[in-house]
Amino acid sequence: MSKGSFLNMVLRAFFGALLSLLFIQLLFSEILPGSFGSYNYQRFSFLFLALLFGVLFFLYYFRVGFEVSFFFIAFPHLFFVFCVLSASASASALSGYSYSLVEPAFFSFYFCLSFFLGKLLADMGRILSACFFFLYFAFFFCAMYGFSLISIYIFAILDSVSDLSVFIPSGFVNIRYWSHVATWFVPLFPLAVLVGPLKNNMLLKVIMLLASGLWWWALFLTTSRGSILGIIFGVLVVLCFFHRKAMPWLKVFLQYLFAGIVIWLLLSVAIPSFMADGVQVRSIKTDSSGRIPLFVEAWKMSLQNFPFGMGPQSWLTHEPITEAYATGKKFGHPHNMYLMWAAEYGWLLIAAMGLVVVQAIRNFWRRRAELFESGDSNQLLLLAGFTASVSAALFHAGVSAVFMAPGSMLVGLFVLIGFWALILPAGDSLQEARSTANPRRRMIVAGLLSAAFLILWALWMNEVWQYYQDMRADEAYYYEHESEGTLPRFWFHGNYPRD
Repeated sequence: MSKGSFLNMVLRAFFGALLSLLFIQLLFSEILPGSFGSYNYQRFSFLFLALLFGVLFFLYYFRVGFEVSFFFIAFPHLFFVFCVLSASASASALSGYSYSLVEPAFFSFYFCLSFFLGKLLADMGRILSACFFFLYFAFFFCAMYGFSLISIYIFAILDSVSDLSVFIPSGFVNIRYWSHVATWFVPLFPLAVLVGPLKNNMLLKVIMLLASGLWWWALFLTTSRGSILGIIFGVLVVLCFFHRKAMPWLKVFLQYLFAGIVIWLLLSVAIPSFMADGVQVRSIKTDSSGRIPLFVEAWKMSLQNFPFGMGPQSWLTHEPITEAYATGKKFGHPHNMYLMWAAEYGWLLIAAMGLVVVQAIRNFWRRRAELFESGDSNQLLLLAGFTASVSAALFHAGVSAVFMAPGSMLVGLFVLIGFWALILPAGDSLQEARSTANPRRRMIVAGLLSAAFLILWALWMNEVWQYYQDMRADEAYYYEHESEGTLPRFWFHGNYPRD
């Protein structure tokens, strides 16, 4: 066995173990030991993923050398980081807020890592293998989770429980956090039988039909309008941009949806109807669920210090501006990620995000044209599935905390990496860089960048850990003196009496 083959095998085993741990933590967190809880487990997981992936990124480019063009490609993301950290620094200077680095670095690491690692996969030429690797692990654990719901369902029926949404879906502190995860995953499920080495396996087709149907069933039980509308939006985006090329994906998607409807009629209507108490089906709300006052409050906040915002986590600490919010129910976020960012980091950050979106659209359009011309069905269908998933999540983020809940962010990190890998151009001069770049200069640049990254990560970890300790210390006081309940934010308990 060659050295390269052995290293490749070790890396596959390592990342396989890593993905397994992450999916167990995400979908089966109730079996994990310790007192952290699933929300905190998942949050800490991202902290160490940021370190691991950041180090791998710099190690690779240390070997091949950075191209000058790379920094031009990364400019929108670097500008995004500048806006986030500037808002943090100004807020800290003005208000002395204790945790001014936690969420700014959090969002910076999250969105930059997804882009940089997507670029790395594109430059390495490992797009298909990496996407298949992630997807098959995701399909396996999602199928296990879907079938596990059947055992919970049986116990619920035997106990004469007619309101199944109390127990299904399971393993999440809030059903909305499950629906965030479903928004990312459901558009990807058809890829199991459309791409990859197992696409013609009949057993896999049957398993995915049943498993996907069970996920749709659970989605119907949650009656998550954000997920359903987001997924519909993702489907429309794919149909608009891929036309007939997306028909294989759409056909399987509709088959899974139909399976979900059949399972829902059987398990949630037919069988419970024989129970003494009948069946209770969660109604789909037609109102705004109290979100409009939150949206208006966030909008007013965004204009207070235009275009810089009121500072990180100011939503939790600011004096209410509108009467409706002052007298209404409080949440740890305004149920709209874009208005939250505008309120706390300012419209300058939204402009930076707009540059990232423009860059993504431009690269997507170029890549789509290339795939239409080449007829590469694997990459075309992968791009359709990942586009639907990302579009659904971006839509859902307009009415929920998709980019705040840790489970959703862990899934989204890998999906965004795959999406960027599929649309970004590979480095055209990597081979030339290997042979012509000055090794000493390469070492100095990569070393300086690695050192800067590690320093930022260490500073962040120190403040995050202090934040966690203070949160735990404040919990007792909070539950004794406040009656609003937990307000999830960076941690599950997100409202603090601490100055």
